[in-house]
Formats: sequence, C-alpha cells, structure tokens
Amino acid sequence: MNDQFEYKSAMDSLRFTDAQKRQIAQSAVKAAAKQSRQARRPIGRTILVAACIAAVLAVSAGATGVLKTAVESFSGFFGGSAAQTEIIDRIGRPIGASDTDNGVTISADAIIGDEYNAAIVLTVRRDDGTRLFPEEVNEKNLLLGGVGGVEMNVRGGSHGSLWFVDEDPDDDHIQIIQAVSSDTPLAHGAATAEFRDICGWDDEAGESVPLLEGHWKFRFDVDYEDSSVVLGGGETFEQDGLTFTIDEVRVSPVAVRVAYTVDSEVQWSDSPSGRVSEQDREAQLRYFENVEILLTKADGAVVSAPTGGSIKPESGVTACVKGGVLDEIIPLEELESISVGGVVYPIAVD
Repeated sequence: MNDQFEYKSAMDSLRFTDAQKRQIAQSAVKAAAKQSRQARRPIGRTILVAACIAAVLAVSAGATGVLKTAVESFSGFFGGSAAQTEIIDRIGRPIGASDTDNGVTISADAIIGDEYNAAIVLTVRRDDGTRLFPEEVNEKNLLLGGVGGVEMNVRGGSHGSLWFVDEDPDDDHIQIIQAVSSDTPLAHGAATAEFRDICGWDDEAGESVPLLEGHWKFRFDVDYEDSSVVLGGGETFEQDGLTFTIDEVRVSPVAVRVAYTVDSEVQWSDSPSGRVSEQDREAQLRYFENVEILLTKADGAVVSAPTGGSIKPESGVTACVKGGVLDEIIPLEELESISVGGVVYPIAVD
C-alpha cells in the first residue's frame, strides 16, 4: 500500500495553503513510516484529519468574554443574507469554551452541522489587545505546529479541513474555521480542541517558524440541529466501464453526502512509498473523482459539491462516500435539485 499516495491525494482538494500542505505532508509521511495501514484508501481530506487531529485527553476550560451567537460567528464566513442568517440561527449553536496560554486565548465560538458533517468557528486572540501577528504575516501562510484542531466524536473514518481567516490584520484576533465530515453519524457529546503553537511558513528557509507559542486544550459540548433531507436509494448509472448504485443522498444547508457502491472491487498497486502508480491514479479517477455531484439552485446557478470522502474495497464491490461541508450556507428552499453521475433528484422542502 502506498502511504504517500494517500497523503498527496488527501491534500489535492483542501483549502490549506501550499506551505501548510508541505509541512503536513512531511509530518504525515514520517508518521506513516512508523506504522502499517489496513487496506482502506481515504480520498479527498480523509488522511489529513488523521494526521493533524490527534486523539487527546480532555481538560476543563471556561468561557471568556461575551458569548457570541451562532449568527455572529458564522455569517461572515458562510454567508450573511437574511435567509442564511435565519438558517444559522435555527440550526447553529454558540459554544464559548476556551483556554489561555502565554497571553493568548483560543476559543470555540460556534458550531453548525448535520448528521455527518460539522463546521466550527474558533478565535485566536491576544489578551492584552495588541496586534496578534507582525505586519508582514499573511494568514495564508499560517499553519498549526504539531497537534491542532477539534476532535469530534467520530466512530468511523473521517475527513476535513482547517484554515485561517483574518478579516482585519491590524486587530488582536484571527479566526480558525474547521470542517469535519464522517463516514458514520457524528455523535453529539463532548468534543476536544487542542492546539500547540501557531506558525508561519518561511519560503526562504523552507520550514515553519513559530509565531505564537503555547499549548491550548479544552472541551465543549457538540449540539446543533440536523436539517438534512434524504434522497435516493437504488438508482444506477454507468461510466468508465463501471456500474454505480446510489445508496443514499443527503443534502442539508451545510453539507452534501452521497454514498454509492461500485460493482467491482478496486485494486490498488504495491507501488513504493512516495510514488503514485498509473494504476492507482486511474482507479482513483474511475471510482471516485469522475463521479460528478452538482447542486442546482432555484435561480439556475450550479454549485459543485465538496470532493472529500473515502473508497473502501469490500467483497467483490467498492463502497464509496463523497461530499463534505459546503463553502456557504444554502437554504434548502433555494435548492432545486442535486445530480449524482447524471441522476437528478429534485429537492422538495415542506
């Protein structure tokens, strides 16, 4: 099994910067060299979560400052129209948990999601009110040092992404947005956030440099409303010489999830670590990447669904899950249909 192939594939569809991807890939490959893996090939963002969101022990933390509403936390990043803010207010939840170290506080502000997906907004703030980073620092070159992120209650495979947003470089804070998607339903309950250092990528040195040193760890309760609609079941389509059976389609204002089964078992090569064979690349395209998922809005606009997910070879067939958190909140009333491999499902909301 080719571990480097997994890590490279994992980063092709991420919102991480090139600098962040380079550092994570280096760390992930080193970790992979220390252990053997089972025959399951995550695609999209799956491996990244395993590489940069480690299992952590829980500690207590208290809320700081004024508790933001879910609308205040999310509207600047996932849309601020009246319809979008109404959705955020209805299904999102404020959090307010935090931890402080070395004069810097990291807080989890709010969470929103559905049965298989979630998005969390966090804030990094300097306690004395001074500028968070030097003037020359660009948020696109920021990355986490070592452990970093929110670990949800995931019982199966998962994929996700994490990125920084700095609306005002001159102020004392910056936001972290994390998206998590799971192959199995996300269990509500306690989640753990842990961060160790925030770094910047130095292109000249070819390495990351710590900008904020510290170790932050806290827990919070996962609680939000699932407003998914479930479509499909048994429909088929053919492409690339394969027959695909759509097992289930789920659409929410936050995310899309499509589960399907391919009528043959994917075969991976035993190419050396660090190399992607033509056989593996072709299989990834045929079984996963070439399966097009499109959302059509009521106004005619077409939106491509996220491309994370997993491929799992089983006895004679291959089970796949594809999708993830959307780039914007889309009220279901504004969606006309979703297309999977050319099979169109109308989206009707009561």
